[in-house]
Amino acid sequence: MNMSRTRARSGLAGIDRLLTDLPPMPDLAGLRRFCVEFLLFGIKEARACLFAGLFFVSIFAMPRAGLYGIPRYDLLLVVALAIQIWMVWARLETLDEMKAICLFHLIGFALEVFKTSGAIQSWAYPDFAYTKLLGVPLFSGFMYAAVGSYIIQAWRLLDVRIRHHPPYWMAVLVALAIYGNFFTHHFIGDYRWYIAALAIGLYARATVIYRPFDRDRRMPLILAFILIGFFIWLAENISTFFAVWHYPNQLGAWSTVHLGKWSSWTLLVIMTFTIVASLKHVRERIYIPT
Repeated sequence: MNMSRTRARSGLAGIDRLLTDLPPMPDLAGLRRFCVEFLLFGIKEARACLFAGLFFVSIFAMPRAGLYGIPRYDLLLVVALAIQIWMVWARLETLDEMKAICLFHLIGFALEVFKTSGAIQSWAYPDFAYTKLLGVPLFSGFMYAAVGSYIIQAWRLLDVRIRHHPPYWMAVLVALAIYGNFFTHHFIGDYRWYIAALAIGLYARATVIYRPFDRDRRMPLILAFILIGFFIWLAENISTFFAVWHYPNQLGAWSTVHLGKWSSWTLLVIMTFTIVASLKHVRERIYIPT
């Protein structure tokens, strides 16, 4: 039994090794190269979304009434914890990566508590749960952790490097401003567009270099932020459709989440990226000589 478990763990971890250690094909060119790289990019992106994908599938598949008398929100917490434990056991995630994901969970949960409080009520979790703390189900922090998990996994699988990364102290200050504005805009005005303009200026020269196969590819880092924010906005629309949470304008009947939330998610992606990049910068040098 122990031998079969060891083989299973090695086999799962071997998938990552296979994706990152593919033999180069320097003679591949033209449409064939495009198709191969596009396919591998999609596979690596899907693998990077493993935690997010499994977690959100469980959100959509879970009956609103729960199962066997256990409320839906409580079951989702169990599922999220089980996925995390399984990924560490299968060596698809390291302990350091799990610690970072726990940090994202705490950051997201704190924001949820504030946003759902009686004085703010930006959105609400209407269903009963035993694992609600301050009116917020504990599973909710994993929705933010899913974004962090994706960035961490994609960084490794796509061999991400950043050219012209801004000074880290500046990036951290912008990230703090982004997070702070989620709280303060209820009292002193919404400065997201000013912060967004600052972030665009800060990352204007930054380029993300990634390797879908055997050659480096480049993309403006700001464009990557915007694209990730858009896909999170789509996921949020699906989540509200399945009544995982509601915005005030969705209480009578479901409606599309306001397009302005795309900007909020993009800013949250910038903040999450900054945390991941800063943690990695502590451990290794990610600058590329220019």
